[in-house]
This record gives sequence, structure tokens and C-alpha cells, in this order.
Amino acid sequence: MNDTSTIVHPAPPPLIHVKGSHREIGRQMGEALRPLVEHSIENARKLVESTYDNLQLTWDGAQIQARKYMPFAQERYPQYVEELLGMAEGANVNYTELAVVNGLEAVTTDALHLTKCTSLAVNENNTADGHVLVAHNEDWLPDDEPDVFIVHAETDDEPPFLAMSYGGLLPNVGFNAAGIAQCCDTVYPSDTRIGIPRVVVSRAVLGAKTIGKAFRHAVVPLRAAGYNHLIAHESGELYNVEVSARNFDILYADDGYLAHTNHYLSPKMQEIESESDELIHTRVRYLRAKRLLSQNKKHTLKSIEGILQDHVNYPDSICNHSVFDLDPLDREKTIVSLIMDLTARQMVVAWGNPCKNGYHKFNVEL
Repeated sequence: MNDTSTIVHPAPPPLIHVKGSHREIGRQMGEALRPLVEHSIENARKLVESTYDNLQLTWDGAQIQARKYMPFAQERYPQYVEELLGMAEGANVNYTELAVVNGLEAVTTDALHLTKCTSLAVNENNTADGHVLVAHNEDWLPDDEPDVFIVHAETDDEPPFLAMSYGGLLPNVGFNAAGIAQCCDTVYPSDTRIGIPRVVVSRAVLGAKTIGKAFRHAVVPLRAAGYNHLIAHESGELYNVEVSARNFDILYADDGYLAHTNHYLSPKMQEIESESDELIHTRVRYLRAKRLLSQNKKHTLKSIEGILQDHVNYPDSICNHSVFDLDPLDREKTIVSLIMDLTARQMVVAWGNPCKNGYHKFNVEL
């Protein structure tokens, strides 16, 4: 390892508590996180401008594109558009620019190809204490690492939840009081279209009260594209819901453990994967994670932390490092690592690369 640029965070990411209507919790997030929201918009603008030769997209053009997607979100999920409007009000930022941040993958039609998130889960049959554990390494541009936060939200019409997010993004990786957890991994279907942005779809999954409702949200009609939604329930049920704009497949963890990275696992979905030969590092991470999970029938938080810290195929490893600074499209790294104990209703979070940053426990009443 020759990465000397890994940031060390002595403190955990900030935790904020929000409560009320969707508009109110958005406004409270915006007020509490104003510098982070402003920074994420500036980062998105710089990314679009720095990749003009590749994307042929200006910042004004990105806003025009975002305006095409948001009416679909407004029609199906007005409550989450309300959250974005509230966040824009609370942070005193332009709503359309915030919409670009939340629709960046759609606006750039996935030309960014940031392909390094890792998600995994084990149920009670594969843990030492009979708990259900779900874990995720969020790999994104290092510019957004300072903007990571944890939010505990209580809305008027959904189960309370505890989730990770950063900047002005709607939260989606976390778990709720109904015992449902979600991790999201970007995948690359060839059937993308103008529709509901993936971040909005995944925010809806976090609000589900049952596994079936979570699935329904993941495959909502008129979606723009799709993530892999690793969806886990406190009962030990584990699923990968692989989604594109027009197709989906559900993969079940028959053996009590599950992993996913950034390529489709379902043969049905592989048929519509865009440029699958480019997705090599994601396959290495998936197979490595699957091996490490399957070798242990007595997993603990520590053993899962060890998997999230793994450096096989460094720097494009499960614990991903940004060591190439020349290409703005090849700078992603692990900006936050987390493990959710659904049985204990706890989350432990390492801010930044987990090989250099310790895990901090977040324990809130849900």
C-alpha cells in the first residue's frame, strides 16, 4: 500500500435528529447541515464541469436534465420531493441544484461509472450471538467524504429510521423500526430512461413497513433505472433485489449470507447489463466478499469489520483507496463504512477508510 492520503477522522460523523412531516424533516436536515449541503452542490457542479469532455454536459444543462426527472418523483412520491424542498429551504440553496445532486446518476446517464460499493449480510444462523448483521462500504468521490452524516428521523407516516447519508442526498442506506435494512449498490442497465431517480426510489424503500412493501418500492413503475437493493429483515430474511428501468429479479440468501457489489448476479439481469466487460474490479470484490463470508459460521461485528477492511486487489479492494488523482472519474474511495445489527437495533460507523478509522456505535431508540 502506497496511499498516504487516507484521511483519519478522530471523531464519528455527526448525528442529527429530525422529526415531523416530510417537509419539516427536510427543513431540519437542511438547517443542521447547511455547509454540507452547500458543499455537495459545489462538488457536483465541479464534477460536471471537470468531465465536460466526457459527458458534454454543462451545469446549466444538468439542471435542465434534473427538471425532466423530478416530475416523475412528484407524481409517485410527493413526500420525498417535499423532503428535498424542505432541505433546500433549510439550507437556503437552489432546489433545482439540489435535484441535480439527488439525480446525478440519472443526469449523467451513468457515464461516471463509479463502481466500487460493497454490501453484505449474514443472518442469525451465521453469527456467534444469533444476531442479523448487514454491512456496507460506501465508495464515492473523496470530495464528499467531509459531508458524511448519520440521521435519526421520525416522520408522521413511516417507521422511524437510522441512516447514513452525505451532503444533500436523501438518506437511503440504513434500517427502520419495522426491522427492515437497506444497502444500495449502483448497477449499470442498458434500459435507462427519464423517470423517478434511483435515490428517491431507495429513500422510499427505507420507509417501508414490510418486506413486500420494500420490494414494491424498489420496482416502482416509471423508475429511471435501478440499484441493487440489498434488503434484510430482522427475522433473518435476506434478499438482493436487482433492478433496472424495466426489469428486476430477486435473489434469496438460501445459505444465510449475501453479498453484492456493482454488477448484476441474475442471468436475467445480466442480459441488459451495459458494458459488462468494464466491470472487472466489482467481480473481484464480490467473489472476495462471498468467500470471506462463507468461511465463517460464527460472524461477529469484528469479523464483518475485517471483511470491510480487506485489501485484496488494492486499491480497487473492498476497502477502496483513491491513489490516482489524474482522472476525475477514477477517484472514488470508501468514504464511510457501516454495520447494522438489526437484532440489537444498533449501527457502527467508520468515517472514511475502515482500515484507518475506527467504528463508532450509534444506538438510538427506534
